[in-house]
Amino acid sequence: MPRTMFDKIWDSHVVADLGDGWSLLYLDRILLHDLSGGRAIQEVLEAGHMVAEPEKVFATPDHAVSSRPGRDAGSFAGGTALVNSLRESTRVSGAHYFGLGDPGHGIVHVMAPELGIVLPGLTLACADSHTCTNGGLGCMAFGIGASEMVHALATQTLPQRKPRTMRISFEGERPPGVTAKDMILAAIGRLGAAAGTGCAIEYAGDAVRALSVEERLTLCNLSIEMGAKVGMVAPDETTFAWLKGRPYAPKGALWEAALADWRQVPSDPGARFDIEHAIPMAEIAPQITWGTSPEHVAPITGHVPQGHAAALEYMGLTPGQPLIGTRVDWVFIGSCTNSRLSDLRAAADIIKGRSKASHVTAWVVPGSEAVKRAAEAEGLHERFLAAGFEWREPGCALCVAANGEAVPPGARCVSTSNRNFVGRQGTGARTHLASPAMAAAAALAGAFVDVRGF
Repeated sequence: MPRTMFDKIWDSHVVADLGDGWSLLYLDRILLHDLSGGRAIQEVLEAGHMVAEPEKVFATPDHAVSSRPGRDAGSFAGGTALVNSLRESTRVSGAHYFGLGDPGHGIVHVMAPELGIVLPGLTLACADSHTCTNGGLGCMAFGIGASEMVHALATQTLPQRKPRTMRISFEGERPPGVTAKDMILAAIGRLGAAAGTGCAIEYAGDAVRALSVEERLTLCNLSIEMGAKVGMVAPDETTFAWLKGRPYAPKGALWEAALADWRQVPSDPGARFDIEHAIPMAEIAPQITWGTSPEHVAPITGHVPQGHAAALEYMGLTPGQPLIGTRVDWVFIGSCTNSRLSDLRAAADIIKGRSKASHVTAWVVPGSEAVKRAAEAEGLHERFLAAGFEWREPGCALCVAANGEAVPPGARCVSTSNRNFVGRQGTGARTHLASPAMAAAAALAGAFVDVRGF
């Protein structure tokens, strides 16, 4: 019987059937960050246990570290203890640790794929809701809670209820100016923020197969914003070429054996999904959110809708007003959604010698030390600096404002991150989600603009 990619990975990792739809799953990889990772390891050790398989645990500080140029672990006092705890607990337990300035350091969902820690067919867990990002490489990755993480570290397993399967097919060629970020925002706007609840989503179709690996990671990143813990793209030759030679990817004969296994991961022809959606690419334009949920989204050429009084009051918008021309105060290019090298290139291409509007504060925060170094080698940082943008150190930064950095109250920010919730980027901050190119264009114009005009 034909099987879905999700079913193949799930079934091959079941340690025990717990009944009532629950299984005990083996975890191939565990990722940790500073907000919870150190404490989770400490709880395992305090209970008299050991971290079961430390060689499969990878940690990095990202949420509570300053992005200020020249920063160190003490630059944000509120995060110093968290960083120190993560560093010390990984040393004691034997887990991998990538500290500030190390070649492997970065946002956990950026550094793990780029190091080859994430591979097709694996299971991966992290105490972070955007763990679904990693499914862009054809693995089953999902976020878990703090108590679940303690269980995972102590046993390398986790009880999970099997979700239903959903396939979202993006059909046709991608129109000019439309990015992976626009694709997933359009899907959330069309289907709703709860459409994927209880589901594992596979993204498919001509347009998805044409995406680069970094774009696939962006697509999967917002799966949780549709209610789904898991988002996946089938691995293919594009995936394999991207992974080859990465530090933790298989080498030599092991690489050839891995390729043979990975080619069996995609869904079989004729595999049945519980839910199917098809989205014509011709119907997607560059997107921008207008409200306080990712489903509050519209084409940049659209207008602020009627209703949603609470969201519009918070955002300071009026029903019926055109989105184009809305004044912008801040621009943030970064986060685990859009901070990879291709994202920075896309933003830098829009600038092309121009300068940001004088009233706009604009930050570029690379997603990892590797991204930062590669961008600087290409001179992208010089282009941003010349345009008046700030070039900062890797980390989550303004995505979640957990590091002392925030958008001021009442300020309007175009952000390449994944959440526009009330207060997400700071108390009273007004967040509008968009692609890196759209964000860069807004910084130049000082207002919402259609990037296709650039």
